Amino acid sequence: MKRSRFSVEKIFQILTEGESKTFSVAEVCRKYNISGNTYYNWRRRYKGLSIPEAKRLKFLDEENNQLKKLLAERDLEINTLRVILKENF
Repeated sequence: MKRSRFSVEKIFQILTEGESKTFSVAEVCRKYNISGNTYYNWRRRYKGLSIPEAKRLKFLDEENNQLKKLLAERDLEINTLRVILKENF
């Protein structure tokens, strides 16, 4: 999974700047060089969360991705061993 170039604090700053009346969402997206879809995905994901909760969510997502990768590698090893055993017997 691609790593974000923005920290959680920076994402919250961008979201609060986009919600203010001084800048439109399009201007904020242009300023930080992000797409409108990214802005709205962040807004949907972090809506109602505080910064520590968002950091925890991000940590748990990263941990979950690592565990999924380990599980996939283990399954590949098991399948490889099964194929080898079938060929030998």
